[in-house]
Amino acid sequence: MSLVKYRIKDVATDFELPVKELMDVVAKFYEKPKSNTRVLTEEELNVVFDYITKTHQIESLEQVFAVQTKKVEKPAEKVAEKAPEKTVSQEKKAAPAPKTEQKGAAQQQTKSQKPAEPERRRERRVVDTSAVQVNTTRFDDVDNLVSERVQNFQGGKQKFGKKGQQQNKKDNKFKGNKSKNEEQEKLRRLQMEVARKAPVTVKIPDEITVGELASRMKKTAGEVIKCLMKNGVMAGINQTIDFDTAEYVAVEMGCKVEREVTVTIEERIIDDHVDSADELETRAPVVVVMGHVDHGKTSTLDAIRKTSVTAGEAGGITQHIGAYTVDVNGQMITFLDTPGHAAFTSMRARGAKSTDIAILVVAADDGIMPQTVESINHAKAAEVPIIVAINKMDKPTANPDKIKEQLTKYDLICEEWGGDTIIVPISAKTGQGLDELLEMVLLTAEVQELKANPNRRAKGTVIEARLDKTRGPIATLLVQNGTLNQGDIIIAGTAVGRVRVMTNDKGRTVKTAGPSVPVEITGLADVPAPGDEFNAVTDERMARELVEQRRQAAKDAAANAMQKVTLDNLFAKMQEGEMKELALVVKADVQGSAEAVKASLEKISNEEVRVKVIHAGVGAINESDILLASTAGAIIVGFNVRPDAAAAASAQRSNVDMRFYRVIYDAIGEIEAAMKGMLAPQFEEVIIGHAEVRMTYKVSAVGTIAGCMVKDGKVARDAQVRVLRDNIVIHQGEVGSLQRFKDQAKEVTAGYECGMSILKFNDIKEGDIFECFEMQEVKR
Repeated sequence: MSLVKYRIKDVATDFELPVKELMDVVAKFYEKPKSNTRVLTEEELNVVFDYITKTHQIESLEQVFAVQTKKVEKPAEKVAEKAPEKTVSQEKKAAPAPKTEQKGAAQQQTKSQKPAEPERRRERRVVDTSAVQVNTTRFDDVDNLVSERVQNFQGGKQKFGKKGQQQNKKDNKFKGNKSKNEEQEKLRRLQMEVARKAPVTVKIPDEITVGELASRMKKTAGEVIKCLMKNGVMAGINQTIDFDTAEYVAVEMGCKVEREVTVTIEERIIDDHVDSADELETRAPVVVVMGHVDHGKTSTLDAIRKTSVTAGEAGGITQHIGAYTVDVNGQMITFLDTPGHAAFTSMRARGAKSTDIAILVVAADDGIMPQTVESINHAKAAEVPIIVAINKMDKPTANPDKIKEQLTKYDLICEEWGGDTIIVPISAKTGQGLDELLEMVLLTAEVQELKANPNRRAKGTVIEARLDKTRGPIATLLVQNGTLNQGDIIIAGTAVGRVRVMTNDKGRTVKTAGPSVPVEITGLADVPAPGDEFNAVTDERMARELVEQRRQAAKDAAANAMQKVTLDNLFAKMQEGEMKELALVVKADVQGSAEAVKASLEKISNEEVRVKVIHAGVGAINESDILLASTAGAIIVGFNVRPDAAAAASAQRSNVDMRFYRVIYDAIGEIEAAMKGMLAPQFEEVIIGHAEVRMTYKVSAVGTIAGCMVKDGKVARDAQVRVLRDNIVIHQGEVGSLQRFKDQAKEVTAGYECGMSILKFNDIKEGDIFECFEMQEVKR
């Protein structure tokens, strides 16, 4: 709505245009005005101004100033003469003289016809004040000057003199300045009014406090809280509200809303753009070899690689994931070998997620085993195609048809039987079927159309990580996209560093590693966790800041994961006070083994003893581990690691028990044996003998004494006894005294007489049978 009301006739008068012309312009776009006194809206006024601007163009602003100068310098006696014709542009820019001026000009013309003295005219001076800086502090004493002027009037009379004349001059001067200030103040208020009516654009994030929202909307917090209360939301100035609530309040208070997008450090430094089809190139397939323990996974991979790594593995178990590349007729294949033991479930899951094809090795003479089923489930969960390799076909007991039949239970139906699962009989010992297996791998990879973009920053997965005594943290990385170069800054989970040395699976130092290539690198500040995603970045400072954020987030998640005491679990928490706990400190050579040992040991907890791994780390056992175990009363379990000299001496001083293992079965077996020693002892009743009551005696100080004959076994003074009467238990208690004639006896064997009393029991009769027994601890 316009601040000033403009009627059609007013606009026509100001611009010296016909009223009908303006009414036609308004009628062309809006409703036709009924009279020339109608007030124009702001939109209609803008249309009229646009029309006047388009139809009354001028060549330059000099024409306007020229017309204004001629009007000022025109002598009074020539005012009545006919004015020169105005151009259309002059009609637009030169506003018509007010009616009062026209009336004054007519009177002046009348006076000019009579004889009169020549009139003194004041020349008009035009001063450009646009560049003048006004010092407003000079006018702070205007009020004082006005008050002094008021004091000059006494009794309705004014004192005149030199001082008064000077004061009058000052008053006139300040009157002009005051009018200018008033005009500036009016202009400022007008601008504020326009700005107030223009909607404020507010950027609102996903969550915002009430106070911050009020500040962004240029409103008071009270106004925002009042609006929230009106809509049923009770929130204080420091409380957080969501985007939807904040948006509703902002719109209701006349603001335009834009959603504020918060760009995280991860989004800024990690390149996650989607590759176009032109950027993609064919890459080698990544194949994981899975299966049950001792079914021949490593032997199969050994036969493919034509190298021997099986002999170096303790107990025939692959201790951690290894990555290898094989050249098959000019085409590269990357293999991941995963352990088959049940403890390495998480490692197998990581292997399946990082690969394109899974080879399931099943022994022809053994069949489907628990870890075989687990491997099938991991591959299906990762949506990885499965190729079944039936191994040990060289054995006479091999039965591949039985294996095929067992696989049908898990929806793995061979192609011969109408399914789509590729099954290849092989023998890792003789090499039978290996060429066909590799051909099937390449065929499956060709169907999948595996591609990657080598011309971008590297991205991939941490296959394994360990802490080397001399080289520091070492990580095995599988590059899945892009190219990793020596010197690149990489961030992997909560570890960051610069790639110093890259070594391939053949032990050679390389400068670059493209997609599907596994490399071992040094240069990280910490040991990353296997399975972590790694990215090559350009800003090391921001990468370290992101790592700190991730570490803090991990700490917060661990704190939130701790179970809080509620009324529902209070009783269970109280009962846990009687539960014994076996604390362990686990150290291993690689991170994957440490995780596997920790998971296996914690699984052997039972109702009476809970195994708690208070620390699991990588590297040699050091003094810090000894101090932790001593403080917590824990046992140290070392897996393929030994303590250094200082740690060994510290353990001896602190009497800390350290156990060392190379095979995970031995660790689990010994810990289970140690746990059995901590269980509450279990006792069973062992009957040692029977005695028959032949006679009873009453002794005032002792009670009833029974004269007995030991029938079998023996009776002992420290044994427990049951009183049987007609084979019914009358009483069960302890032997009070045992005598042989007048002497105290420790035990009396069969065939001898004795005197016995039973503690706190006197209802003994002839013919009763005393059954003596002991509670003996049974080994668990």
